[in-house]
Amino acid sequence: MLVRLFVILSLLFALTGAAPAARASDTLTVFAAASMRNALDDANAAFTKATGVKVIASYAASSALAKQIEQGAPADVFASANNKWMDFLDGKKLVKPGTRVDLLGNRLVLIAPRDSKLNDVKIDKGFDIAQLAGSGRIAVADVKAVPAGLYAKAALTWLGTWKTAEPKLAQAENVRATLAYVARGETPIGIVYATDAKIEPKVKVVGVFPAGSHPAITYPVAGLSASKSTQVERYLHFLQTRAAEAIFEKYGFSFLPPPRAS
Repeated sequence: MLVRLFVILSLLFALTGAAPAARASDTLTVFAAASMRNALDDANAAFTKATGVKVIASYAASSALAKQIEQGAPADVFASANNKWMDFLDGKKLVKPGTRVDLLGNRLVLIAPRDSKLNDVKIDKGFDIAQLAGSGRIAVADVKAVPAGLYAKAALTWLGTWKTAEPKLAQAENVRATLAYVARGETPIGIVYATDAKIEPKVKVVGVFPAGSHPAITYPVAGLSASKSTQVERYLHFLQTRAAEAIFEKYGFSFLPPPRAS
């Protein structure tokens, strides 16, 4: 009787084509750069819908996340806003060999509050950003550790205005906090990624930093050596598909790897 019931249930499953329910253990923990939040949330939702695997994402500055991973924080995947912090973990043997890929690109932009009179600022050698800020300050992410801040410092150094700009910097813990300074009108200008400006209606882009003024903005992603999850490679594969590409490009990221069909 039990055998017959099993056969009937098996046939019903085959006919309906229903996907097996995800196990409670089918959960991935992803540590990702703050600037990826909106796009990666959508990509994670699409991955979960397709696979049944739940993704728990933790967003912060890449530097803070890398330090947490070094100290043993449980994570399966790391997505950084620059190569420096992925290299940091790689050098400590905390990145799973063969899983690292440069996933996304971005641009560095100058923003102002939506109602600002600033528009079409030309950013080139000799550009005096300190003068542009007037009596106000310039919002940036931490220039000593956070990728957005490191890119900003490199750009201001290339422009030749780092020394005059540095005393006027209002440094934040990550790029989304930088964005908030400008959105709330606490600073007249700020330096963020183009993708951050795109999702905040209270700011506008008034200038774009030349690509050659700073290292290429690259987001590497990789599995972590300490992970016990069997879903890491499946997740990383999904992030390189055309479906994921469409999501990331909708938010303004450039997609770096050749997209996989499925």
